[in-house]
Amino acid sequence: MDEADVGKHTVAAVVSQKFLTFTKSRGNDLSTSHGSSFPGLKDGDRWCLCVSRWKEAYDARGEQGEEVVPKVVLRATNKKALDVVPLQVLEQYAIDGGDHNNKQEL
Repeated sequence: MDEADVGKHTVAAVVSQKFLTFTKSRGNDLSTSHGSSFPGLKDGDRWCLCVSRWKEAYDARGEQGEEVVPKVVLRATNKKALDVVPLQVLEQYAIDGGDHNNKQEL
């Protein structure tokens, strides 16, 4: 893990090329490999995103289009993401039904 990366990686997501291009344009290059510590992501990969980065894409959907918002894997998303994004919003982008009985997951 990058010592400078102090975000809350709480949103389990499936990234798209549109998201990767968008987040790179905002200074967060997730598509480039950083040696063995980070392989770089490509369209369709699953990754735990910082909730602030996920929300940044969500907030940009009006100008960038809905495709910029990564799909969410609710069963693997930590409930701490709800400190930033309401459950109803995450559910709109969910690719699974979620299991809200887990104390750490949504």
